[in-house]
Amino acid sequence: MKYFFALISFLFIIETSNAQLFKKEKVIYDANQGRGSTDNKLLRWGYFLGISNYDFNFDYNNDLRDIYVLRSPGFNVGLIGNLRVNSFIDLRLEPGLLITTRELYYSESYFDGVPDVKTSDLIREVKSTYIHIPLLVKISTKRINNFKPFIVGGFSTALNLSSNEDNPEDNKNGQFRTIKNSIFYELGFGIDFYLYNFKFTPSIRGLFGMNDELVRDEDPNSPWTSNIASMKTRGIFVNFTFQ
Repeated sequence: MKYFFALISFLFIIETSNAQLFKKEKVIYDANQGRGSTDNKLLRWGYFLGISNYDFNFDYNNDLRDIYVLRSPGFNVGLIGNLRVNSFIDLRLEPGLLITTRELYYSESYFDGVPDVKTSDLIREVKSTYIHIPLLVKISTKRINNFKPFIVGGFSTALNLSSNEDNPEDNKNGQFRTIKNSIFYELGFGIDFYLYNFKFTPSIRGLFGMNDELVRDEDPNSPWTSNIASMKTRGIFVNFTFQ
């Protein structure tokens, strides 16, 4: 339902803004209700809503079948703080909340020699609720009428509120554990749309984990963790920003 609501809201914005965006006349009073100063401010604020799709990238110790990751769409929401460097470069801080779920499906080959393997042993659910804090550099082109394309990149850190890193139980008790803190680098692109009352920005960004997020079982021969050399998050998200 929340994704349907987000889609309807997006279509409404596009419909009501169509006349402003595609007219030949340049919108002079960009994003500040007739005062025309927002784009030249040293500091600007806004918020974003979005959807995400998170995955895991595995490296393995032995040549067994890959662990299959079933991904579910996630939801993003947060605030924006923008520091203007010049007409083409901005520094941006985007603290937000990201919620996503992934399911891991193991091949039976991981459990050779393990007695009484159940179907539930082959599946592990990984729920993640991230407090996500990226520091980004936004590099824009020259404004073209009411459009301004850009690329963006930087680094981020995330605190996983759903992490069970400190849980003494492991996969023998059905607990697949991940670490609390992760580090990523991010790359993306988007377009600023200038409207009379605000600036609307859709963007697409990829996220790539830099550190191993797996908490291994106490048993060094655990079928769930022994063959994993590293497990790093990767993902893509689409954000809709309002300033």
